[in-house]
Amino acid sequence: MPISVLLVDDEPLVRAGLRAVLEAQPDIEVVGEAADGAAVVPLVRSLRPDVVAMDVRMPLLDGIEATRAVLRTVDDPPKILVVTTFENDEYVYDALRAGADGFLLKRARPAEIVHAVRLVAEGESLLFPAAVRSLAAEYGSAPARAAMERAALTEREAAVLRLMARGMSNAEIAAELVVGAETVKSHVSAVLAKLGARDRTQAVIAAYESGFVSPG
Repeated sequence: MPISVLLVDDEPLVRAGLRAVLEAQPDIEVVGEAADGAAVVPLVRSLRPDVVAMDVRMPLLDGIEATRAVLRTVDDPPKILVVTTFENDEYVYDALRAGADGFLLKRARPAEIVHAVRLVAEGESLLFPAAVRSLAAEYGSAPARAAMERAALTEREAAVLRLMARGMSNAEIAAELVVGAETVKSHVSAVLAKLGARDRTQAVIAAYESGFVSPG
């Protein structure tokens, strides 16, 4: 089955460009478009896309609030890929904290756009580059540090979280630690459960905000 994508951006040219790039791929299908975040929830419910590629800044409902709305009201929600102009935009980080799974620059090359959609659809790697890591570290707080301490990760779980924070997939972590992929999958699940994280992105945000890992 192809990866189904919903495009959400108030600029028609951006939507047209993304559609052209994505529909050139045999394993990706654009199933719908919207010009504002206010239309996202009903479209997600009717179209059931695997991925929503969504602008972070829109006139009526921005990508942050639209992300919250999807995750709050839709059963088995899609992956959300935030599309933005500036990689160090705090709006991007707020969208990731709200539950988005990664972000994509509007100036990205076609191959990078396709890779981003496939990556978030698979759910086993992160789009979490250096600029966003720095923003995460700036949000460090005592509650975040206390939550990390309460999680009481084992030595191996801690190692897995550090590698997750570097954007590694399960297969890459398995190779790094010389263990099986299923073992890594179990460790990732344990890390998410202990941190109360919905997904890898939320776990990595917790790691940076607590100081468990640093941007460098």
